[in-house]
Amino acid sequence: MNASEHGPQPDDEILDDDLDYDEDLDGDDDVRTLDVTALDHGDRRAPVGRAEVDTLLRDGELDMEGRLLDASNVTLVGAIRTQTLAATCVYKPVAGERPLWDFPDGTLAGREISAHLVSEATGWSVVPPTVLRDGPFGRGMVQLWMDADPSVDLAEFVRRDDPGLRRMAVFDAVVNNADRKGGHIIPMTDGHVYGVDHGICFSVDPKLRTLLWRWAGRPLLLEHVAVLEQLAEDLRGELGERLHEHLTRREVRRTQQRVADLLRTQLHPQPSGEWPALPWPPF
Repeated sequence: MNASEHGPQPDDEILDDDLDYDEDLDGDDDVRTLDVTALDHGDRRAPVGRAEVDTLLRDGELDMEGRLLDASNVTLVGAIRTQTLAATCVYKPVAGERPLWDFPDGTLAGREISAHLVSEATGWSVVPPTVLRDGPFGRGMVQLWMDADPSVDLAEFVRRDDPGLRRMAVFDAVVNNADRKGGHIIPMTDGHVYGVDHGICFSVDPKLRTLLWRWAGRPLLLEHVAVLEQLAEDLRGELGERLHEHLTRREVRRTQQRVADLLRTQLHPQPSGEWPALPWPPF
């Protein structure tokens, strides 16, 4: 999402003078594509299982190779390595977050972490493994890179009655996702569907903007109701306490209220009319 979509912003002086990624542009101003599959990891292997992934994300050394130039906030892509493990990751330093009038400064990384915590609590793994840690440009979000299935046409895929997309629609309603663009949906070759870019979630105001309105007004599936019932309990306990580390108490309370509303109506939400229903651009 562009900062301009949230109103006038102060002059941007965010890392751009410190980051030397102009080599991504040649003399003709054409962006050179970063091939993440070409990153040299030596004899290190990919992590297997969640414990190894968490160890790599928390303890690995970050070696950034490029920057996603279409991202509003500084978003770096590169390798993360330990002596034995290696993978590709995304790193979003807090210092590279552009100010938004409707979200407190310096909170986007924490919102990404909060979305991951909720994702894990549901058991749906909507959000790829994500941690908050120090990096080359300070504290920020580090997330495991996911290679989407290149054969999937996203414009067609988001119109499907896909179980992974329907779970994502419920998840987005819980976290109040204001930016579910097509490019933030990652369909994998094994059929799983990941979602990324959750920096503008958890507003206290209704700001759900998504391409996933297919189920609006329809009854929630019983399996989703069961997950929401457990989530409501978790939000009153340890999950709620962990969210308080990154969100305000009011934001956590409103998250609890959104879950309670979903359980009360047992319906997928419909556009509120108080906020644009679709993100722009949609892809």
